[in-house]
Amino acid sequence: MTTSTAISCAGVSVFFDDFRALNKVSIDVKAGQVVALIGPNGAGKTTLLNALSGRLPQTTGRIMLGGTDISRVPVHRRAAMGLGRSFQIINIFPEMTVRENLRLGAQPHKFRFQPFWRDVSGWRDLDEKACAVAEEVELTDVLDTPAAMLSHGRQRAVELGLSLMSDPSVLLLDEPLAGVGQAEIDQTVALIERVRHGRTVLLVEHNMDVVMNISDEIIVMINGEILMRGTAAEVQADPRVREAYLGSGDRDA
Repeated sequence: MTTSTAISCAGVSVFFDDFRALNKVSIDVKAGQVVALIGPNGAGKTTLLNALSGRLPQTTGRIMLGGTDISRVPVHRRAAMGLGRSFQIINIFPEMTVRENLRLGAQPHKFRFQPFWRDVSGWRDLDEKACAVAEEVELTDVLDTPAAMLSHGRQRAVELGLSLMSDPSVLLLDEPLAGVGQAEIDQTVALIERVRHGRTVLLVEHNMDVVMNISDEIIVMINGEILMRGTAAEVQADPRVREAYLGSGDRDA
């Protein structure tokens, strides 16, 4: 039986004036897969995630979420359709508690316009959803703790929780281990493994040990293009990949 495609793009390019950050990139990720994007700095990895999530308009090409063309769909609508996203730089409200962060993440999916006459804490279903997601990302014990007081690894868990508040079927994770201390790497990887169940994950990550262990497939990018795609063993054995990693780029991914 053929597994359905969860998210795909065909011929996607992103131009910044004369610079091609992506050049006719085509990928497909099957439902339930964990696929990693790797490559040197400036390869276009984060640019691809931004294009898929709608944060950057593509210059050419088409993006599909399941069987729906989302090429011109705005960010908030893509989220409502089941596309979740986390960021390389932690994107949470440090002065707010974990519960408040998660509740805030759920509001755009409940209200088009939040009723100003009613405090958000009065919406029981929002709180129930926040508690359920906190349990999924193992933050129940710190629900009422300000996010700023948490370790970097647990702040990453808060951000991952925010991306789960819309019940996404597809998760785009941009360097989920960035800034996480050595002592918390195993815990964060276990969390990713936990939340992947029932979902599709496309991630950018520089920790090659983690990439090789958790990915079903790996896509190697260089200079805004796909160099190769394969299993961990196939990627490790490919001389083009070793050559690509010998150089260093001046631009961010």
